[in-house]
Amino acid sequence: MGREIRMVPPGWQHPKDAKGKYIPLLKGSFAQADAEWNEGYAAWSRGEVENYYPKDGEPKWKPKSAEALKCSSYTEWSGSRPSPDDYMPTFPEGTATMLMMYEDTSEGTPISPAFETPEKLAQWLANTGASAFGDMTATYEQWLATCKSGWAVSAVMQGGRMMSGVEAFADK
Repeated sequence: MGREIRMVPPGWQHPKDAKGKYIPLLKGSFAQADAEWNEGYAAWSRGEVENYYPKDGEPKWKPKSAEALKCSSYTEWSGSRPSPDDYMPTFPEGTATMLMMYEDTSEGTPISPAFETPEKLAQWLANTGASAFGDMTATYEQWLATCKSGWAVSAVMQGGRMMSGVEAFADK
C-alpha cells in the first residue's frame, strides 16, 4: 500500500527499539492471524493446503500440491506462526479516537503524531513536509483527501510521471 490512517488512543506511543527507531507493526488482528495460521496448520496435518482461488462449489482446502509436498513443514510452506509482538495492539472498544498516519510499505511505522481530526492531521503533514512517498511531499488538500479516505497507495505512474499515491488520489 503506502500511507494509511491508524486509530490509536490518546497518549499512545508507538514502540521503539533500543536505538530509538520505530518498531514496524502490522495492522489488523493478531488473534485473527493466529487463528488462520492454526487453521492452515490443521489442514496441513490432514494433507491439505488452502485453495486460494476456489471456483463455485469448491472447498476451501485442497490436497497438497507437488510444490507443497516439497516442504518439510507447515512453517516452511506458510511461514512462522504469527507473533503478537508483530501486530498493533488491540485497544479497548471506544478508546482509539486519535488518527495517526503510517507508512505501510513495510509492516508499518508512524510518520506523524496522533491528532483528533483529519484536518489537523493533514495540516501537520503538509506543514512538516511529511513524506507522501520517498522524498515527495503533498499539499494540505492532498493529505486531507488521504486522511478522509483512510489510505493511499505508495505511488502511481500518470501520463509518464511518477507521483505519490497521496497526490494521485487527490487529483481524482
